[in-house]
Amino acid sequence: MNETQSRKFREQIKARLAALESADDRGAEGQSTVTLDQQSVGRLSRMDALQNQAMAKASHARRGAERKRLLAALERVEEGEFGYCEDCGDDIAPARLDLDPAATRCISCARG
Repeated sequence: MNETQSRKFREQIKARLAALESADDRGAEGQSTVTLDQQSVGRLSRMDALQNQAMAKASHARRGAERKRLLAALERVEEGEFGYCEDCGDDIAPARLDLDPAATRCISCARG
């Protein structure tokens, strides 16, 4: 992978990390402790709030996993190991990396 491609993927990964950070900021309120609102309908409103809180926490966990994958990919870019399959060592197709810059396996190994 040449320097131009490495720079492109580095910027793409950093942009995705920034988007995850922004999403975490927006989702922080949804993860807060559910309080009983006396003005609401009651039990069903609380159940709905608890469900929303669980979904917010699950989204946060998914973003955390994606952040780890992207940080590992950024580290591979910096070390010059980015774009190679961790199983067979072949190049990962640039189109695959465009879709998922954190991909660690070529399409053949991922299928198999």
